[in-house]
Amino acid sequence: MAGEFTVQTQSIVNVQITSSISDFPSEKRFQKDLTIGQLKSKLEVIVGSAAPAMELQLFSRDNQLIVVMSDDSALLGSYPVEDGMRIHVIDRDPSVSVGEYTDVSKVEKFELSTDDYAKRADTVREFKKKHKMGQFREITPEEQEREAAEKKQKEEEEEKKAQSIKVGERCEVNNPKLPPVKRGLVMFVGKTDFQAGYWVGVKYDEPVGKNDGSVKGKRYFECEPKYGGFTKPEYITTGDFPEEDLDMDLDEM
Repeated sequence: MAGEFTVQTQSIVNVQITSSISDFPSEKRFQKDLTIGQLKSKLEVIVGSAAPAMELQLFSRDNQLIVVMSDDSALLGSYPVEDGMRIHVIDRDPSVSVGEYTDVSKVEKFELSTDDYAKRADTVREFKKKHKMGQFREITPEEQEREAAEKKQKEEEEEKKAQSIKVGERCEVNNPKLPPVKRGLVMFVGKTDFQAGYWVGVKYDEPVGKNDGSVKGKRYFECEPKYGGFTKPEYITTGDFPEEDLDMDLDEM
């Protein structure tokens, strides 16, 4: 019966494959001289359904159902299949449910306690410990002395920078990790309870901040919500930074 059908267009077609039991589509190329039965056999390893339980639906590029490819002896090319179309596989096996292979809640999870993990010899932690990497790296007295000196120098530079900033000064905040550059008024300079080191509290001209001058229940200065923020002294430049005029001329819109 297969001899009654002929391939009408190009010999290979590129289609998207979806399935009623999986949420993950895939894109595949097939010869058009495959029979539908042969195509189903190839789809077994793609969607996980058994060939006898498959119903193949052909959808257009704009997701309209064109035809159900129900004749296993017919050639794929005898149907109006073109590049970019979708073949949807419906699994008619009543023992298989929707999401059978994608619902991770049904997967038994492997859990290992911290103590049990520490006892194992085949872990990343043990590898790092064996090769003295990361937190297990051995630091020589010279390295410890150098790191301590660098830390002290950084703290001194931060303190000096903080002392040069005065409450009430206009400023620009330019943190490369948190663009854009923002303008505001210095409201606080000093150490805080929320993190070590010196911090500068700024009341921004626009609602581009993260708080109202308080962090974790402690108030450092007063301002409207979303107008307050804290940054390290290194990102602060004080000077003549007037509020920017953000009003737009309606005649130029």
